[in-house]
Amino acid sequence: MRRWIMAGVLVAMLVAGAGWMALRPRSAQPPPLRVLLIPADGGTESGTLADYRPIFNAVARRTGLRFDLKVAQSYGGVVEAMCNNAADIAFVGSVTYLQARKRGCAEPLAIAVKSGRSVYYAGLFVRPESSIQSIADLRGKRVAFGDVNSTSAFVFPITMLLDAGIDPVRDLSAVRMTGTHANSLATLINDEVDAAALSFDSYDKAVRANVPGARSLRVIARSDSIPYPPLIASTRLSPALRGQLRAAFENLDDSPGVTPAMIRGYGGAQVDSYVGHIAPDHFAPAERKMAQVSDTLKDELLRKSAERPRR
Repeated sequence: MRRWIMAGVLVAMLVAGAGWMALRPRSAQPPPLRVLLIPADGGTESGTLADYRPIFNAVARRTGLRFDLKVAQSYGGVVEAMCNNAADIAFVGSVTYLQARKRGCAEPLAIAVKSGRSVYYAGLFVRPESSIQSIADLRGKRVAFGDVNSTSAFVFPITMLLDAGIDPVRDLSAVRMTGTHANSLATLINDEVDAAALSFDSYDKAVRANVPGARSLRVIARSDSIPYPPLIASTRLSPALRGQLRAAFENLDDSPGVTPAMIRGYGGAQVDSYVGHIAPDHFAPAERKMAQVSDTLKDELLRKSAERPRR
């Protein structure tokens, strides 16, 4: 009889325990890491998101981490988000990263490698029928640039003009600040400007997408090599999490279930791999170009872009 009583007590305890366990809240899953992308190209938010979802899907597959991708309205907006705890990871140009680094809120996370290098180039493009043959011919012409904080659609092209002895404020008849590479390309194709500055990656993407008029454009000048746009991490993330992310990017090309087509870089182009340990002087070329473009010059160009263009 005592055995039956004890058995009943144990069953009651188990049932009560099961009920208590059912009522306990399950441990909450960590929130997704917030990823912010500069509006580099693609022309649309959905296009930019489509460029970068594959690489973050690959990292998610390797780590189990989740990511929430969004596109910023401007390059400067990414810096503000990183420095005000509104983003954890960002894809940025070298200049944007250096601006965030100066404020102590970001560090490099990973950078893409293609054909053994982590560089890309900017160019000055004109329409095929244009009489413009070199930078010197841009005097008195209308030129489109991207975001004022863009490495390859503004900073490097502006220094190309300065190095050629052209004052972009006084020597150009009009300046268009379009905000993105794709917008600059469109203004050129639509004959709203005589030349446009954008990266070759953005141009190549437009050609792959069969954008009407893109393939026939001519290049009148090519920049020095530019440090490839990095992925950066907020310094608010724990060192352990930053290390986990860095290792994941570095080993993506050797991860089960990750196909080469998922390893994407700037403009959605396929790259060979990523490296997480970046040489301290990797961004030095961008720092030198930044030093040539003062805040005063930026302000003057922004004012000029608001003027009514002259042909």
